[in-house]
Amino acid sequence: MTIYCSKDIQKPEVRQDIQRIIKAGGLIVFPTETVYGIGADATNPDAVKRIFLAKGRPSDNPLIVHLADRHDVETIVQEIPAIAIPLMDTYWPGPLTLIFQKKEIIPKEVSGGLQTVGVRIPSSLIAQEVIRSAGVPICAPSANISGKPSSTLFEHVKQDFEGRVDILVDGGQVDIGLESTVLDVTTPIPVLLRPGAVTKHMIEMTLGIGIIDATETKVEDVPRSPGMKYTHYAPRGKVKLIQGTREDVISFINQDIQEKDLNQVGVIAPHEYMKDIQAYYKVDLGSLQHLEEVGRNIFLALRQMDTLNLEFIYIPALPYAGLGQAIMNRLLKAAGNEITHV
Repeated sequence: MTIYCSKDIQKPEVRQDIQRIIKAGGLIVFPTETVYGIGADATNPDAVKRIFLAKGRPSDNPLIVHLADRHDVETIVQEIPAIAIPLMDTYWPGPLTLIFQKKEIIPKEVSGGLQTVGVRIPSSLIAQEVIRSAGVPICAPSANISGKPSSTLFEHVKQDFEGRVDILVDGGQVDIGLESTVLDVTTPIPVLLRPGAVTKHMIEMTLGIGIIDATETKVEDVPRSPGMKYTHYAPRGKVKLIQGTREDVISFINQDIQEKDLNQVGVIAPHEYMKDIQAYYKVDLGSLQHLEEVGRNIFLALRQMDTLNLEFIYIPALPYAGLGQAIMNRLLKAAGNEITHV
């Protein structure tokens, strides 16, 4: 296994090594602006299967295909619906995945057996260099062991995948910290399948129409997007997500933790809650006035709970508006889709 720093990516010998590994069916972990991804040649079914094995990921969970250039989209999709054009103009490159009808060049292993494929162009320059070096479309789910918190730091992907992949690219900490928004544009009215930094409101303002929100839909069959069907983002400890006023949530946490060994309890909360929570282990997510910071810190905080090997984790529910929808989507999945109302 080889580790490259971000500054190495433009070196000709490194680009050649990336191309050689990917063309041979190998795996590469690299940063995007959202989270780290574990990538393989999206046109090679055997390479794609290696991703599922490395992650321990269910094979019916579709993968997102990453491209470096917009003109490459037509090589892997049947058509680009007119409604997708303003979204591509506004949010690409960036944290928006669009679902199209796929061409046969994309195997069923990528699409989870569906006839559609999710596509995005990351804005991360490192990610773009990796994809261009590979010379093929790269399918790349989040670089974490399936079901666990996604990786936003290089140290985390190194812990998870050292010895499991061929190349690791060290890009430090990512910018956004939440996976991309996923929007299905194969239907007359677009359907939001996963919330992210490109919010429902932003999409509706760009299109000038309302869209369908399917982010809370319970999926029993083949999921149409990553993160829809299976438990995700969960640390080892039991996550309790609490909904209520600030005062009621703080009171509930302070009372509930008294019945437990405080060395086994952690609290993840916005800055506005910190001084009144009496737990020994606390992680400050940042202010509710700056949800971008909160979103960037969610997976870091969940990973810290694992580092401390805590048994019980308490998290106040956040507002659902704007980016809060994406944050709560991840927190609900970390809590097994259960929420305690106080």
